[in-house]
Amino acid sequence: MTRRRQDPDVCGVTAAIAVVDGKWKTALLWLLESGPHRPAELRRKLPGLSEKVLTEALREMAADGLVHREVYDVLPPKTVYSLTAFGRELSEALAPLSDWGHRHLKNLAEAARPAS
Repeated sequence: MTRRRQDPDVCGVTAAIAVVDGKWKTALLWLLESGPHRPAELRRKLPGLSEKVLTEALREMAADGLVHREVYDVLPPKTVYSLTAFGRELSEALAPLSDWGHRHLKNLAEAARPAS
């Protein structure tokens, strides 16, 4: 994990959350599940994500072993990001949490509806 060394005795959930902390990393994981993407494609699909923040998030994710950065020797330079096997494993591990989150949002929406 980049910039954040973890105590080996820390809770595993805490260590996992530290890898996907921030506003954009889970969205980037989700997009990269569908296949390799160039940085410009990722920015187009995530309005509000600046180039600086995208670059920083992808560098951290690469350092954490979640994404692979492939640079092609062409002009203009071409860079493509894809999930590593470790990144796919994390994405699969987060799927039940995603399902829970959707159920939670549904429950909140139902609770906010006026009683008839």
